[in-house]
Amino acid sequence: MKKVTLLCSVLLAFSATVASAAGINLAWTKCFGDGGVANRNFACNVNTGSNLAVGSLIAPAGVTAASGNEVVVDIQSAGTALPLWWAFKNAGTCRQTSLSLNFVADPSNVNCIDEFSGTAAGGIGAYTIGFLGNPTRARMTAAIATATPGPLDAGVEYFSFNMLINNAKTVGTGACAGCAVPVCMVLNSIKITQPVGVGDYKLSDAGAPGSNIITWQGGAVGGGGCAAVPARNATWGSVKSLYR
Repeated sequence: MKKVTLLCSVLLAFSATVASAAGINLAWTKCFGDGGVANRNFACNVNTGSNLAVGSLIAPAGVTAASGNEVVVDIQSAGTALPLWWAFKNAGTCRQTSLSLNFVADPSNVNCIDEFSGTAAGGIGAYTIGFLGNPTRARMTAAIATATPGPLDAGVEYFSFNMLINNAKTVGTGACAGCAVPVCMVLNSIKITQPVGVGDYKLSDAGAPGSNIITWQGGAVGGGGCAAVPARNATWGSVKSLYR
């Protein structure tokens, strides 16, 4: 009987750990937990409209005063160089103003709570094209902050940011080539910051298998999945390890 009781206790503890496992999610159109999707296809035939990717986190235990998030998103394209369509932010890039962040949670969310209750502010810190010396890669870093830190409940999915990619300069005079090229994006990490002395939490594991990866135009590169690595086929696990 003691053995059975002990086994049940272990199983219950394991189940609780799995149910509340911390992690990060990235999805098109909505938070992952509210029905966001993994792939976005676009006909590349207009200059209007935009494409919304939503980042969220599943909080770990122990967050008593979340004051912000530090976000890292990695991008990789097919081909031999990141397309001009994906050249954002930096002076002189083809679509300098076509990438932006905002922190307004969808009011229709059911399973994804606004982490900072509408008080967040922040923006993109850097967009590095050719990250790690690979011309097909880019890395976006961003910071989010609130003046009213508060606790997060362990195991709950929280909205962190909206990443908007507009369709400007897709067609016509002055168009930036490469909209149709397949691309993969990985939410590499979200650091939950707290006031000095309280301690931060860096999350880098997916909230569910593959939930921190989204694709554009299918994201496939030949037979090797989401990454173009010379002489071998790479899984996203091996590619993600290169970004660390």
